[in-house]
Amino acid sequence: MSWDLVVMALMYVFAGIMHFVKPKAYLKVMPKFLKARKFLNLLSGAFEIALGIGLLFDATRSFSALGIILMLIVFLLVHFNMLRGEKFALGVPKWILILRIPLQFILIWWAYLYI
Repeated sequence: MSWDLVVMALMYVFAGIMHFVKPKAYLKVMPKFLKARKFLNLLSGAFEIALGIGLLFDATRSFSALGIILMLIVFLLVHFNMLRGEKFALGVPKWILILRIPLQFILIWWAYLYI
């Protein structure tokens, strides 16, 4: 197993755990039009953990990588929502928020390597 695959898996497991540890931070950046935002936050955290772990096993790697790609596409909604103004940005500088958009596509490409 390559080191970058382990790094990717740990990154998603850590990010997923943070949905449970710091849920308020995630809820603040979610668009208000989404219903059941608390549930969606926990669900996305659980998916991140499960998909991250799934990357570590040959039998589930492709499925997990595809799930991560779909999840990252959905998460673009949050990234664009944060660009709407200071109220939505949580104090993150606008240049970082803009930089996160191409980063999402790099992460999508990285996951695609393991399909």
